[in-house]
Amino acid sequence: MVIATMTNKGQVTIPKTVRDTLGLHSGDKLEFSCEKGGRIVVTPIKKSVDDLFGKLFDPERKALSIQEINDVVRLKFRQQVR
Repeated sequence: MVIATMTNKGQVTIPKTVRDTLGLHSGDKLEFSCEKGGRIVVTPIKKSVDDLFGKLFDPERKALSIQEINDVVRLKFRQQVR
């Protein structure tokens, strides 16, 4: 069991072991649900595709042609069908 202390501003630091277990990083969003008996459930909010926009951009990477993209998709599809 891990214990954290709430500040007078109502803030709690999530212990590192919990952050690591949940894969939490700075800026991640959490949902808090209150259950009967005073239990609180904390659930990480999954990121949407929009949150990833621009993160994979690499100006040094060569753009693929439509034919190259189609070839890769076709190859991956064949590998999954087997």
